[in-house]
Amino acid sequence: MTAARRTTVAASLVLVLSMVASTVLLRRIDQKRIHPNTDANEDMLFFDSPKMVKRASLGFDSLMACIYWTRTVQYFGTRHHNQATSYNQLAPLLEITTALDPQLVPAYQFGASFLAPAPPNGAGEPERAVRLMQYGIEHNPDNWQLYYNLGFVYYTELHDYRKASEAFARGAEVPNAHPFMKVMAAQMAEHAGEYSTARMLWTATYETNREKDIRDNALEHLRSIKVDEDVSNLQDAVTRFQERTGRLPANMQELAAAEHLPAVPVDPDGNPYVMSPEGRVLVENPESFLFITQGLPPGYKPSGRLRFHSK
Repeated sequence: MTAARRTTVAASLVLVLSMVASTVLLRRIDQKRIHPNTDANEDMLFFDSPKMVKRASLGFDSLMACIYWTRTVQYFGTRHHNQATSYNQLAPLLEITTALDPQLVPAYQFGASFLAPAPPNGAGEPERAVRLMQYGIEHNPDNWQLYYNLGFVYYTELHDYRKASEAFARGAEVPNAHPFMKVMAAQMAEHAGEYSTARMLWTATYETNREKDIRDNALEHLRSIKVDEDVSNLQDAVTRFQERTGRLPANMQELAAAEHLPAVPVDPDGNPYVMSPEGRVLVENPESFLFITQGLPPGYKPSGRLRFHSK
């Protein structure tokens, strides 16, 4: 037998033995559970150290990562089906999987959606989902979808619009990123109240896209940003007036004079902003601005306000 042949046979034997050992190890772990239907035992992981499992893999990290990823999916699926209230194994399983194979992108994408939502739809651990996504981005910096998943967790679970906007904006800079990343970054910046950032991102969206629907949507957002910023600034002016005089301004004309404005400010359609008797700055025709969040009358219910959806 040639040396090359002996090497091939030896490598094959090591691979087979490793696969058998992995299977035996996982079966032994399963057998240690007192009762398979007992919640306390179903939600316990006997080996939760990524370093320990990595050392035990004998160099077959990718193989073990696939095994642990399969266990992760099975674990989540079973507990979700049973409407479980805890998923204590989930984060350790995902951390082991991604430590074994940092390039296993589905583990990050689906793992974040498993970890972040509250039970029974997930583990209710959005902070660990963020850490998982950050680890994934560190090892896969050119995958724009990971930035999207990170921004999604910040937005839907943590309601941190500023960090969501930052994640989408970073992802938008990745080569071949979907153009909608810029749209999402701008939307999150609006939620955070960062009008200058939102204006910059929506302007970039308008200037870098050829699709009419996207450009029209960007223009509508820019109009709405102008309204929101105007109303916020005017509301601050009402507060200053009240602090100085001890009363509310009688109307927008008195407020404009007190702020040394040349005239009553108008919205992008040329209609003057108005003031309620309670000192609230309002938009005259809110239906004309699809995305405004400021200047709406109390209890306002739009008749046909639209929202942009990616194709």
